[in-house]
Amino acid sequence: MAIILAVDDSASMRQMVSFTLKGAGHQVVEAADGQQALEKAKETQVDLVLSDVNMPVMDGLTLVKELRALPNYKFTPILMLTTESTGDKKMEGKQAGATGWLVKPFNPDQLLATIKKVLG
Repeated sequence: MAIILAVDDSASMRQMVSFTLKGAGHQVVEAADGQQALEKAKETQVDLVLSDVNMPVMDGLTLVKELRALPNYKFTPILMLTTESTGDKKMEGKQAGATGWLVKPFNPDQLLATIKKVLG
């Protein structure tokens, strides 16, 4: 199974995401903001990043740009899991390098199906 970096400033959201991912057999690394996520991504090579957009310290879109600048994360799937659902924001995410966009609240089955699809 995959090592997934779950990034969200909400501890309860991280908990729900981790519960869902671990239940499917994935290993989860958690971070509370983009900066923390970037540091953890440098320490541990993850197979997929699942990130919120709006967070303190470093937002999710900046995190995507920073990760894409690293050779190890050029092709790693990065999914945004956010309350943001406007076309403009999704376009901004795509331009930053995000692989996909999921809107909260998430459906666990849909989340796992999307992860399975992007991991190939």
